[in-house]
Amino acid sequence: MKEISIFIDESGDFGEYAVHSPFYIITMVFHDQSIDISEDISKLDKELDYLGLHDLCIHTGPIIRKEEIYKSMSIPERRRIFNKMVAFVRQLDITYKSFYIEKKHVHDPVEAAGKLAKQISIFIREHYSDFLDSNQVKIYYDNGQIQVSKILASVFSVLLPNPIFRKVLPKDYKLFQVADLLCTFTLIELKINDNMYSKSEGTFFGNRRDFKKNYLKHIKKKEWK
Repeated sequence: MKEISIFIDESGDFGEYAVHSPFYIITMVFHDQSIDISEDISKLDKELDYLGLHDLCIHTGPIIRKEEIYKSMSIPERRRIFNKMVAFVRQLDITYKSFYIEKKHVHDPVEAAGKLAKQISIFIREHYSDFLDSNQVKIYYDNGQIQVSKILASVFSVLLPNPIFRKVLPKDYKLFQVADLLCTFTLIELKINDNMYSKSEGTFFGNRRDFKKNYLKHIKKKEWK
């Protein structure tokens, strides 16, 4: 029985446009469950254990901005964790897709949700045969924002037969943490395109060219076109 798992994370909020929150992004990571990634996960866990970070739930934004548990870590320490996660993603047999809106072009949360739902619907219809080839489609989300839960329920339930929804804890699923990483990559790419690359991003990655060359071009190979 073929099963596709979809791990979903978001970036931003449905509030009014603000410089610190110019976009709203929903990122989906797709994994064919017949492809075993347990060894890859075990390898990453062992590498994190070696760094003294047992059972670490990797949250990409705070690593870059030096927040939460990373606030006392140096740039090399944080970059070491980040690079291990990027290497993990590069070797996985997964794909991803990000959907986004620029908030200054929408008037209210209803319009924002409608635009995102339309993008996701178009994507599913374009790849409908791929989804129908699977006996089960399972959607994993942490129910972090009620608007996203409603979008997912409305789109997947209408377009696909019997999708299964699962509420997750980020710490329990490495692929949910991958969705967080890829969502952050999408955000940084959008900010670069709008000349909004931040000081903390420049400090962590180097200049925009460095980010694109050393990170983005490798990650974009995983994008489901």
